[in-house]
Amino acid sequence: MKSPFFPCAGARALHAPTRRDFVYSLGASLGSVAFSSLLAEEAKNNPLAPKQGHFPEAKAKNVIFLMMEGGPSHIDTFDPKPMLAKIHLKEFVREGKQKSEMESGKRYYVQSSFKFATHGQSGSDMAENWSHLAKVADDLCFFRGCTVDSVNHPTAMYQMNCGNRFGGDPGIGSWVNYGLGTVNQDLPGFIVLPEVSYPQGGAANWSNGYLPASFQGTPLRAKGSPILDLTPPPGVSEGRQRKNLDLLGKLNTAHAAQHPAHDELAARMDNYELAFRMQMQVPETLDLSKEDAKTKELYGIGNDATDSFGRKCLLARKLVEKGVRFVQLYNGSWDSHDYIERAHGNLVRGVDQPIAALITDLKQSGLLESTLIVWCGEFGRTPDNGVRGGIAYGRDHNPNAMTIWLAGGGCNAGHTIGATDELGMEVVEGKAHVRDFHVTLLRLLGLDDNKLTFYHAGRFKQLSQFGGTVIKDLIA
Repeated sequence: MKSPFFPCAGARALHAPTRRDFVYSLGASLGSVAFSSLLAEEAKNNPLAPKQGHFPEAKAKNVIFLMMEGGPSHIDTFDPKPMLAKIHLKEFVREGKQKSEMESGKRYYVQSSFKFATHGQSGSDMAENWSHLAKVADDLCFFRGCTVDSVNHPTAMYQMNCGNRFGGDPGIGSWVNYGLGTVNQDLPGFIVLPEVSYPQGGAANWSNGYLPASFQGTPLRAKGSPILDLTPPPGVSEGRQRKNLDLLGKLNTAHAAQHPAHDELAARMDNYELAFRMQMQVPETLDLSKEDAKTKELYGIGNDATDSFGRKCLLARKLVEKGVRFVQLYNGSWDSHDYIERAHGNLVRGVDQPIAALITDLKQSGLLESTLIVWCGEFGRTPDNGVRGGIAYGRDHNPNAMTIWLAGGGCNAGHTIGATDELGMEVVEGKAHVRDFHVTLLRLLGLDDNKLTFYHAGRFKQLSQFGGTVIKDLIA
């Protein structure tokens, strides 16, 4: 029987035992219960301490997750469909539907507005406007076989970020920090770089869910001070602040002793201390002014189209250098139901150079080998939904086909895995559910999804919900 004090075999406990945990553990031997208790007490003091994964040979140690919110069109980015040019504006009728049922809202097949070319020795397909990313094509592993369950943005976002369509579960970054801890104890282990408007589904996309509160993602504000109250109030010295925290710590420790099962209080105490340490490290880490002009130019900083996402990508590199385990960047407005040429054109223009710069920069410093980069949206797009007359061509949501790509971190660079049909509507080769993709991401980081569990609501829970299969072709 698994002990509820353990997230996985051989790992240290990550939460203090509750009454339910204790009762559940009575089925184990007395020795194992005592040992679990000791480990739980140790882990409670520092739940984010670095830990060994299940597969020590794994290359990936950090993750930079590039989330393109809204559902990028695979057909207009990395999965060309010449057949659509042959049937452009031909009326589309779903199988099983009578034409009369469609008359109120006719739909038409739509060809891509972008030309495609192959790049690198790998011959990777890319739309023509990915001019910078094309230069690092051989560092990418394209996966065209992923499917999801929802066509609604919030539920699809939750599933991609948390494994569960209905929210309330931990984000991927929370699971990774739960399993591996983080190297830099003066910065959060899971940092999120959102846009001014949060993505659909809000902060639940980076929630700790039922994991201890220490594993929640920390968002940095897109405008103004990245973190509110980052600097002490006027007249409050570092020494005075330290004394205030020490007094608060004594009071909280006494209160915590009376409520040992409330990990939220312990997490709040840890957060006070972390916030104090962050005041020393965060300003320097977030300050991009000291980066040389060549680096800023590489990321497109100073250019109106690329400045915003370029700063995020450069900051992500700095955070990984500082030992932050998981960094997630958001870029929104990919929901192109119409005018896809203009919409996707502008969006690609904003992220193409910064992303290519991130890969190049990490490669030059030797960090790409240990940093896994993920690029994805929450679902793909359909080959239809255009408007006759040559205007407002767009695409609908498609959970049955999408393109995701990986770079670094031991992925199978220089390969394209999986394939969709000639219209891009469904996966026909290498099909895998998003839970399998999640399991594969964990494996690249040296974690076994079946062992990375947390006892909650009467059962052991995991990122994949109820297990998945590693997509071996995505791993080098």
